[in-house]
Amino acid sequence: NAQRDHRVKLPVYPRTKPSGVEWLGDVPDHWSVKAIKWETPVLRGASPRPIDDPTYFDDDDGEYSWVRISDVTSAGTYLSATEQKLSRLGSSLGVKLKPGALFLSIAGSVGKPCITQIKCCIHDGFVYFPRFKGDAKFLYYLFASGEPYRGLGKLGTQLNLNTDTVGSIVAGFPNPAEQRAIAAFLDRETGRVDRLVAKKRELIERLKEKRTALISRTVTRGLPPAAARAAGLPENPLLKPSGLDWLGDIPEHWEVMRLKRFFKHVYRYPTYYDIQYVDEGVPEIRGEALVDGKIVELEDQRFISPETNSRFPQTIVDVGDIVMSVRGTMGKIGVVGTNFKGANITANLLRLSPDERQAVPEFLSWLFRSGFFLQALDRVCPQTTIQTVTMPQLAAIELPHPPLPEQAAIAAYLDLETAKLDALVGKVEEAVERLQEYRAALITAAVTGKIDVRSAALTARQ
Repeated sequence: NAQRDHRVKLPVYPRTKPSGVEWLGDVPDHWSVKAIKWETPVLRGASPRPIDDPTYFDDDDGEYSWVRISDVTSAGTYLSATEQKLSRLGSSLGVKLKPGALFLSIAGSVGKPCITQIKCCIHDGFVYFPRFKGDAKFLYYLFASGEPYRGLGKLGTQLNLNTDTVGSIVAGFPNPAEQRAIAAFLDRETGRVDRLVAKKRELIERLKEKRTALISRTVTRGLPPAAARAAGLPENPLLKPSGLDWLGDIPEHWEVMRLKRFFKHVYRYPTYYDIQYVDEGVPEIRGEALVDGKIVELEDQRFISPETNSRFPQTIVDVGDIVMSVRGTMGKIGVVGTNFKGANITANLLRLSPDERQAVPEFLSWLFRSGFFLQALDRVCPQTTIQTVTMPQLAAIELPHPPLPEQAAIAAYLDLETAKLDALVGKVEEAVERLQEYRAALITAAVTGKIDVRSAALTARQ
């Protein structure tokens, strides 16, 4: 409802004319249709060389900030700070911009416009518009819509822009006063949308935090009373110290066991080399396929030859096995389903085969995705560039161990409750997507003359 309420019904211009430009379509009759280069020169930035010479930089007393692509990528509409400043010598060799100037990236985050709020120098990965007499914010929105790039390539890193291609873009230009009115309208309306999006993203984060807390609380303290009663389990059991500072108290009838006791086998792929890949064969499970407790088929799914597979029988997985990443992104897990029965794993993963006398695989899936288990992994792993946990380190981690019926009940409860939270997150994410689509459509409609915002902008000022 909030999304519908904030939308503004706007009139269209009474008289229009063909622009002769496919992406632009018809424009208001009084707008000028021309290439950007007829409104302003399009010039490229410049860099002092060699760029790594420290004499060109002075982060303490430099007057001009040095703009890198990363500064613009992380900025929004306005550039308010950069990571480095230039010395007087460095800035004398660059292209200086004053606050209020618009510039456009033509490398890295290609096609991203930005308006500087600080004195800065731009390098040759940017172009600027030194004699534009119109409103810089209107030109910003024109580029931000992405529409002028149609036919020039894909917006992003594949888009090829230079001074000629940017200067040759044909757009519709109202007079400066109308440009300011359009920019003011879009500032107000996109601001409303952005605030709505921010609130919804905060809600998404709270729901995700609630999900994380629910998992950690349930696998360490058991089911809430109503769920325990429905499952025929003790309600509000007495607690006892687990003996582990990081775990705290656990239900009195639970145990604490080392991880290795939950499993019959824990195997690691023995080598990185001499693997034969084939077009059709045995599926190989990689870390990227471990998604929220499941193993998914990747678009670039790889297959190993039966000969390679037969050399490593211990890491051939079976239904109910748990695959865990133990190098790089630590602790990602997936339970093997029937679609990956007989698959093999890469050297960054472990195959853990649960002991059915000690563990329910679905419970272990939730246990290993809990925040406290990931913290336990961090404690035993050395802080190196690429984190790796050894099998002895993993095997020694101590974990709460409920009775088997309670493990099954906990897994079923978490399946149900997290699905509810995931559905809520999905609905909010859909709302965010719709708002962003509306925002983009509004910008495009305004800068191409498909809606007449002059009266709306005037009303807002009054």
